[in-house]
Amino acid sequence: MAIEAQGLEIRIGARLLLEATDFHVSKGDRIGLVGRNGAGKTTLTRVITGDMLPSAGSVRVSGQLGYLPQDTHAGDPEQTALDRVMSAREIASIIKRLRKAEAEMTSPDLKVMEKAMRRYDKAQQDFDAAGGYAAQSEAIVMGESLGLSQDTLHQRLGTLSGGQRRRVELARILFSGADTLILDEPTNHLDADSIEWLKDYLRKFDGGFLVISHSTELLDETVNKVWHLDAQRSRIDMYSMSWKAYLKQRVVDEERRRREREVAEKKADRLMKQGIRLHAKATKAVAAQNMMRRAERLLEGTQEAERGEKVADLRFPEPAPCGRTPIMAKEISKAYGSNIVFAGINLAIDKGSRVVILGYNGAGKTTTLRILAGIETPDTGEVELGHGAKIGYFAQEHDTLEEDLSVLENLQHVAPDLDDTQARTILGSFLFSGDDAMKPASVLSGGEKTRLALATLVTSRANVLLLDEPTNNLDPASREEILKAIAKYEGAIVLVTHDEGAVQALNPERVLLMPDGDEDLWNDSYLDLVAEE
Repeated sequence: MAIEAQGLEIRIGARLLLEATDFHVSKGDRIGLVGRNGAGKTTLTRVITGDMLPSAGSVRVSGQLGYLPQDTHAGDPEQTALDRVMSAREIASIIKRLRKAEAEMTSPDLKVMEKAMRRYDKAQQDFDAAGGYAAQSEAIVMGESLGLSQDTLHQRLGTLSGGQRRRVELARILFSGADTLILDEPTNHLDADSIEWLKDYLRKFDGGFLVISHSTELLDETVNKVWHLDAQRSRIDMYSMSWKAYLKQRVVDEERRRREREVAEKKADRLMKQGIRLHAKATKAVAAQNMMRRAERLLEGTQEAERGEKVADLRFPEPAPCGRTPIMAKEISKAYGSNIVFAGINLAIDKGSRVVILGYNGAGKTTTLRILAGIETPDTGEVELGHGAKIGYFAQEHDTLEEDLSVLENLQHVAPDLDDTQARTILGSFLFSGDDAMKPASVLSGGEKTRLALATLVTSRANVLLLDEPTNNLDPASREEILKAIAKYEGAIVLVTHDEGAVQALNPERVLLMPDGDEDLWNDSYLDLVAEE
């Protein structure tokens, strides 16, 4: 019931993410894994779980491991949400037999139907013997605790929103009975009640867990150790203390490192000056070169520290000119099978307007944005683009990125007029420099994908931004940058978010309440609904 790493080293191309490191996660360890976006937190979890191979060293996992990745597109879209949750236990094979028999029982061939009925009876007996109904009740209760109604649990995965799929995967991992948990941003798409339930669950969990989260409340109330993945030094600083104690210690550590950098810079300056003076004397040329090389090495260390402290320049484009109403939805509706998500929605987005869409998970917020962006087609009604309309869409699941393309190729795909130098300049402002620009999008962390998706918007000159949870997966410093960008943007914004800070930065004029499609002028009483929906 543990994770043990020995000499673990991780590289992405030529970049060293983690120097050779030993660590373990044992029963009772409640570890918060933190660090800047792109430091390698998600990559580390993928190596631990076997999704990626380390450059050196090994990881050994004993007992059952439950892993919640950031990408939760797993599962058969035809499978029900409840079956997906229950598939985490051995009873899943019995459920599969039941579903196969059910399908064959509708066969017009009498012999096939009779055989299927016998197999169904046998599978039902095995289901009863394995305590299937008790397990099913447990799965339903867990799903409901995470905001999944029984109706939602009986829907097919392919009909669910991204937020609902995320909740299903979290319920599945917790239902699995795993001894050790690795949870990558588990609070994404959870409402306030579900977050409270999750915090209580983790406080009572008697195994070990490693959690990546930008929710300081979750870390403060659940962890007893903090691991800080230091990007500039490619190492893990391990603190055996609570979150609040860690924050105080980090201030002390950062101040110590700042003083060390100042000393190194002063020493490098002295060496460089001495080297220059000695270089004028032919007999001292070798000594001069040695001094100057030592000075350069010292300066390289301080420059690396400065690079590690940079924050991405998360900005939005200057909007292109457009008419009075660049986008209008008229009587749009959407259904998946017999599940009507919404019907008769009308929405006019005027030049420079600011609208927030609120509603519970599954109410159709993301679907509405996708229809406005032209990615999905409404079942009824239409979306009209006005004169000069240019739409920029940020997808919460980063669907707009091409996973097989590199970071650089993704940017050039949406902006083919950019040459390599121009594209790399833009990527550099979003902290993708050097070899990082050549990484395939498939290996990026959630925070890195967010930065890349935002970089593609910069080139678009969009005058209407459709933003779906744009602050998810961002570290606090990067989140502050995007909130500033939202506040300063001069074009129109339609925002879907659970982040109260993002709504406050938007300062919306109107609110669209889903699934009913009721529109109202914004007032601060709606702010209470943001985190709860």
